[in-house]
Amino acid sequence: MKILDLAFTVLPVTNLKTARAFYEGIIGLVPTKVYEKDGMGMIEYDIGHSTLAIGAGAPFFKPAPDGGAVAFEVDDFGAALAQLKTANVAFVLDGYETPVCHMAIFKDPDGNQLMLHKRKAAGSDSTRAACAEPSAGSTN
Repeated sequence: MKILDLAFTVLPVTNLKTARAFYEGIIGLVPTKVYEKDGMGMIEYDIGHSTLAIGAGAPFFKPAPDGGAVAFEVDDFGAALAQLKTANVAFVLDGYETPVCHMAIFKDPDGNQLMLHKRKAAGSDSTRAACAEPSAGSTN
């Protein structure tokens, strides 16, 4: 098997209306495909060369608060962080700086972990790797 690309990522949510208010209203994503009927369905958001989807209603769409995290590369880390704080979003890790990036971990209304991320020198090989995980309780 040869993996060619990442097709899309799906985050399970419990309520599409609540999730859409968060992803569209607070984060500012614009839906590119909407499959929704009677509270069930999937909403797709094209971001760069990738697609993030939120899904609800099917047995395999169950939020897991300790699951993986989706990282959003942002153009202005400070402004994005401030926007989320203004919206009273819950943070797992406040703004943190590593030698190669700035990052913060926050949660959506279902407890899915999301990350803000900003590479310091876009395109360099050393910044393509994930940032080092900070020690527990670290904030910046």
